[in-house]
Amino acid sequence: MSLLTLTEGAHHPTTASRRRRSAGLGPAVAVTSMAAVACYMLLPVYWLFVASTKSQSDLVTTPGFLTAEWHFGDNLASLFAQQDGVYARWLLNSLLYAGAGAGLATLLAAAAGYALAKYAFRGREAVFSVVLGGVLVPATALALPLFLMFAELDATNTFWSVFLPSVVSPFGVYLSRIFAAASVPDEVMEAARVDGASEFRIFRTLALRLMAPALVTVFLFQFVVIWNNFLLPLVMLQDERLYPVTLGLFTWQSQTSRLPELQTLTIVGALVSVVPIVLAFLLLQRYWRAGLAAGAVKS
Repeated sequence: MSLLTLTEGAHHPTTASRRRRSAGLGPAVAVTSMAAVACYMLLPVYWLFVASTKSQSDLVTTPGFLTAEWHFGDNLASLFAQQDGVYARWLLNSLLYAGAGAGLATLLAAAAGYALAKYAFRGREAVFSVVLGGVLVPATALALPLFLMFAELDATNTFWSVFLPSVVSPFGVYLSRIFAAASVPDEVMEAARVDGASEFRIFRTLALRLMAPALVTVFLFQFVVIWNNFLLPLVMLQDERLYPVTLGLFTWQSQTSRLPELQTLTIVGALVSVVPIVLAFLLLQRYWRAGLAAGAVKS
């Protein structure tokens, strides 16, 4: 018995050291993997930045990931001077489509999600099933029906033909229902009713405030979706002055065979178009994390 005990004691330090090495190896592997994934995701952005600093001749004669003579300032000035500053108009259009569209879509999704989470009515689950079905339908499948609907109203090639479809967000309704169920206590609503508050006032003064961090997540998701939207403007719009930046850059890229200088402007324009999305995430990052955490509480 004593010999067995001594044997176990002799092997115990080795086992403990192996466990310590395994425990130290796990975080190192995780950090290395995350760094590799981050580099992979940022590689296109790095190429975009490097290419934006090159002249047209350097762009086609130098390696893509190596810098050349610095021309970023000249390229940026040429970008905003091209076609009487049409790129600035495209950028403003995208900000209107994405900013106003995401804001209105968030409010509508918040109201719908709150109603589905907090009110019991006949057909509630059927309505929610339809919302989930809308999440599964790809946007490409809706472009042609939307075009036909707006054509019947003679509303194609207008600001509203791109803006109005953008304010409908089934995924936002789904998230808002989860957030409302997790962050708006029934007891608080009952106390407000006892104090004489109307249902709209409860939603406006209590629910929206309690759901605010989570609704930032809905806003960011919808902002990115609208900002990157390409197919719907392509189908709806013919007037160049109404183009978002995605469609505008596409038209320039399609003309590079006869106007090679547009290739550099397209690359610089693509880099500039990334800036609003990055700023939105940086400015709202704190609320975005809180919203994701709130959504994970209850599903």
